[in-house]
Amino acid sequence: MRKTYEAIVIGASAGGTKALLKIVPELPPKSCPPVMVVRHVREGSDFHLPDVLDQKSGVLVKEAYDKEPIHPGTVFMAPPGYHLLVEEDGTLALSTESKVCNARPSVDVLFESAAKVFEDKLVGIILTGANSDGSRGLKEIKAFGGLTIVQDPATAESNTMPMEAIKTVEVDHVLELDAIGPFLKGLCEQNAA
Repeated sequence: MRKTYEAIVIGASAGGTKALLKIVPELPPKSCPPVMVVRHVREGSDFHLPDVLDQKSGVLVKEAYDKEPIHPGTVFMAPPGYHLLVEEDGTLALSTESKVCNARPSVDVLFESAAKVFEDKLVGIILTGANSDGSRGLKEIKAFGGLTIVQDPATAESNTMPMEAIKTVEVDHVLELDAIGPFLKGLCEQNAA
């Protein structure tokens, strides 16, 4: 029996814009579960990435809002300076609690909250980045039985985040950047079948 996934979480830092521009446009709008993304962005930064991705994608890409219900076919991006969390009731929460791995938003915070809600129906993806944020959260996703994917460090603009994740977690798939989008597209289509 094929497994279906109810959500996807993605974490990225340095080089993440380029990586997300490769992946998000591949997501099929009719069969894509909700996607939550943390890309490290400093508080007060101009944040145009959701608009840029939205123009290039079939799915809706938007900045996440506090108490917003999550729904399929949408990519929710953490705003600069706020942690993004998934609540038990299927809504999103924003938090200004302390930085994790010197980052707010933090990949670990998103991944850990999503793992508790979606358990084995969650896909977690670590992309390029220059610190260890995300490896602890990916370990949590794996512990709940979710699917774990890490960008091949050789294809990462900054390989620290992928390397840390691979060291910390026995990941299910290490994929070159160009392979991640098509892989997710296949998962989404399999979900809908």
